[in-house]
Amino acid sequence: MAHVEGQQHPISVYLWIWGLLFVLSAFSYLVDYFGFQGYLRWSLILVFMLMKAGLIVAVFMHMRWERLALMYAILVPPLCLLVLISLMAVEGDYTFVTRASSFGQGSGVPVEHPYRPHGAG
Repeated sequence: MAHVEGQQHPISVYLWIWGLLFVLSAFSYLVDYFGFQGYLRWSLILVFMLMKAGLIVAVFMHMRWERLALMYAILVPPLCLLVLISLMAVEGDYTFVTRASSFGQGSGVPVEHPYRPHGAG
C-alpha cells in the first residue's frame, strides 16, 4: 500500500494568522473600551467579526487552497441568506409603516413601533 501524504503548510502561516486573530480581537474589545455608541459601534464589531471569520475559514479550514468551484459552493449559500435576511428586515419596517398608516390614525388603536421605546421619535 502506498502512503498518501497531504499538503503541508509551514507553521509560520498559522502563527501569523493566530497573531492577526489576536490583534483583531483586541481591536473589537477596544471598541467597547473606548465607548463607541450606536451604528459606529455595531459596524466596527461586525467588521472585526467578519474579518476574523474570514481568516479562520480561509486558513484553518483550508479554503484558501481549494478549487474555486468548491469555494463558491460553500460561500454562496450564506451570502444568499444574508441578502434574504436584509430584505426581510426592510420589508418588516415597510409592513409596520403600512399598518400604522392604515390602522393607527383614527381607529382608536395605539400603534407603537416594536423596537422603539414609547415617546422616542
